[in-house]
Amino acid sequence: MNSTKSNQPIQGLTYCIRCCTPETQEGVTFDEIGICTACRSSEEKMHIDWSEREKELRRILDEAKVKSGTNYDCILPISGGKDSFFQAHVLVNVYKMKPLAVTFSHNWFSETGFYNLQLCLEVFNLDHLQFTPARGLVNKLAKKSLGVIGDSCWHCHSGVGAFPLQVATKFKIPLLIWGESIAENDGRASYQCQAMKFDRDYFNKVSAKLTAEEMVDSNISEKDIHPFKLPSYHEIDETGVWGIHLGDYVFWDEERQTEFIRDTYGWRETEMEGAYKGYKSAECIMAGMHDFTCYLKRGFGRATWQASVDVRSGLISRKEGFELVKKHDQERPGALDYYMSITGFSEEEFYKFINEKKLDEISDLEIPIRQRDHVNAEKIVPFVQQIIEKHKWQPDPRTITKK
Repeated sequence: MNSTKSNQPIQGLTYCIRCCTPETQEGVTFDEIGICTACRSSEEKMHIDWSEREKELRRILDEAKVKSGTNYDCILPISGGKDSFFQAHVLVNVYKMKPLAVTFSHNWFSETGFYNLQLCLEVFNLDHLQFTPARGLVNKLAKKSLGVIGDSCWHCHSGVGAFPLQVATKFKIPLLIWGESIAENDGRASYQCQAMKFDRDYFNKVSAKLTAEEMVDSNISEKDIHPFKLPSYHEIDETGVWGIHLGDYVFWDEERQTEFIRDTYGWRETEMEGAYKGYKSAECIMAGMHDFTCYLKRGFGRATWQASVDVRSGLISRKEGFELVKKHDQERPGALDYYMSITGFSEEEFYKFINEKKLDEISDLEIPIRQRDHVNAEKIVPFVQQIIEKHKWQPDPRTITKK
């Protein structure tokens, strides 16, 4: 594998010979000619009998409907993002399921994300449970998160796994249905070799890395992290909790799915920092911060993922993908300013913490950083706080003289 071509984003890194995936992507492997796991998985995807897999999905869902009786048929973990919106369409309109929609709110919803979530609930007539951790707790966890896992988002990584499981065990709804398969673009598994099946500890293994108990310190109490605790193995077994990803049973195409929900239902994209597409993590103001920390630690960010997918799909060349990566991954996000405001970190302290998390493969390499040349189109402040700021101390509308 030639890792010294001048157009590569990070000189000295080894990249897949087909796409833009670097050796530093977690769990990725290259075969003997230099093709990455995700590229191999995309080839496998084309040879799968998806009609047979869909039959298996229908069997699973029909069985769930029979077993649920008067209860909900399944739990639909939902953020209002492109995947969960499409999941809702498939479950409600295609398979006529009665899901309970469950949202762990990171308390960083963007205006676009708030709209998309509410639209989803209205369009698909969903019953909905949401948990929102306190703003002060989110800020404390975001501060600690940087030093322990190298990004700002432990509370989200953990909460999106824990809360749906808590609801599943409390409401006795055994089946959870997620969206994209880990075999799709992740690089840690393929359709023929899925190293990670969904279980109680799935999100701890995939993203959170630390349990709730491991986050306790002098500033974060056991009461604080109680909402992030996973149900016990006994509770999981007693309810029979298990989960599937729709992407393991239906042909997953995020571009076409995004176009479909946008054109059919009015789902909205927005400008996303560190990316050249407007749909990934559109619900969160801090996605650019998460992806920037990944870039600083591992030498790639969101644009690398997007470019790699587009190269595999034949939409762009590998060279064009590298140019997009250099344009977007290297930009310092405005979300970093918000992060510093809620944690009290200086920019120097931020870079000190993140440099300590750099992988050995890039510890001695130059990681270029550029200032953005414009302000993000979407305001990098939680939409809830924007609403409060807009209406706080405004006069009672009854006292305003009508013209």
